[in-house]
Amino acid sequence: MIRARFAGSLLAAGLLAASTSCAPAAPQAAGRMPVTAVTASQPPSETLSPLLEQALPNVKGKTFTSAIVSFPPAARAAPHRHGDAFVYAYVLAGTVRSRLGGEPVRTYRQGENWVELPGAHHVLTENTSRTQPAKLLVIFVSDTGAQLKVDD
Repeated sequence: MIRARFAGSLLAAGLLAASTSCAPAAPQAAGRMPVTAVTASQPPSETLSPLLEQALPNVKGKTFTSAIVSFPPAARAAPHRHGDAFVYAYVLAGTVRSRLGGEPVRTYRQGENWVELPGAHHVLTENTSRTQPAKLLVIFVSDTGAQLKVDD
């Protein structure tokens, strides 16, 4: 079974729908446009697609989780943490600007990668392009059952 935990819930089909930047429209009032959770002033957000979750048989209490993180043009993730997880990120496509707390801003292009140590504060993750998408492969080694991503 494939499942990953993000922001305190199982990352399955339901969370994928909820994690996109589109929200269901509110009921229309007479002559008004539908209201959505996204406004023109907010950049789009990333989406997470699970690949694999597997308990590590040789490391009791630890789980390996992989996911694809897709960033539409100009998308930006909310500042977040990954708890006590060790995180590896590899740029599959596009260019991503990233900053961990206490470190300088870095730009990563297709084929480049970085790691986030347990407890790191990821204060910036954004697609630098306004016209092209970016995509990451993200790997987590975490405590089994722990939340993998908690937005500030």
